[in-house]
Amino acid sequence: MLRRELPLEATSGRVIRIAAGRIAPGPDATPLQPEQAWTSAMQPLCYWHDEPVALAVETQGCDDWPDGRSWLARLTESWFPLISTALQVSAWLRDHRYCGRCGAGSVRLDGEFAMHCDACGLRNYPRISPCIITLVTHGNAMLLARSPRYTPGRFSTLAGFIEPGESAEEAVHREIFEEVGLTVGRIRYYRSQAWPFPHALMLGFFAEAASRRIRIDGVEIADAAWFMPQRLPQLPPPYSISRALIETHLAEVKDSPH
Repeated sequence: MLRRELPLEATSGRVIRIAAGRIAPGPDATPLQPEQAWTSAMQPLCYWHDEPVALAVETQGCDDWPDGRSWLARLTESWFPLISTALQVSAWLRDHRYCGRCGAGSVRLDGEFAMHCDACGLRNYPRISPCIITLVTHGNAMLLARSPRYTPGRFSTLAGFIEPGESAEEAVHREIFEEVGLTVGRIRYYRSQAWPFPHALMLGFFAEAASRRIRIDGVEIADAAWFMPQRLPQLPPPYSISRALIETHLAEVKDSPH
């Protein structure tokens, strides 16, 4: 599928066109444009099924181009790495045209994802922001919550950014207590997922709550409740690690002896 090697020797290949987080559809209803000659402004990105792929970050896109979430919802899971990589690299190229230390223009380097400032020597790489995302359980019950930004009726797992100097496990305990006032005991790592909105790396965990008494913070969390497997609210989209945590718990509960 995706080979994380920059096709530096290629002068032509497939292209992904992105503007403001929206990806232009190709003629085959995928994010890939037909094979074409690459310009110097394009960023060599990767190999996809052994075909070289470059990224074209454009300033003028079309409002009807699907955004990243729309692409992830319409394509199979195998496309996630390619779309995620393209979105994150495009956001980095857009946001690091100038040096964050001295303000001079940055130059894109060949051979790696790096923007270099010739004036002061600062080098910037694509930003990755680690986050924890946690499904809190108490027996068979799952604690799901919704932020004020969510679609009404949709609930998800708890999540938050890891703070400087903090471990992922410490972030799990802190975020759960801050958002819903719960103390958790045993926590279990699940897996990670790149989340390109715009540059998060989600570290998934399960956590067992000591009780079901919750206290919603009212700021990051607008509502939260315990849900049993037989009665669930509207859930996160299937491509998200949040949904994977929920589905994994449901499968474990179903297969466990009563």
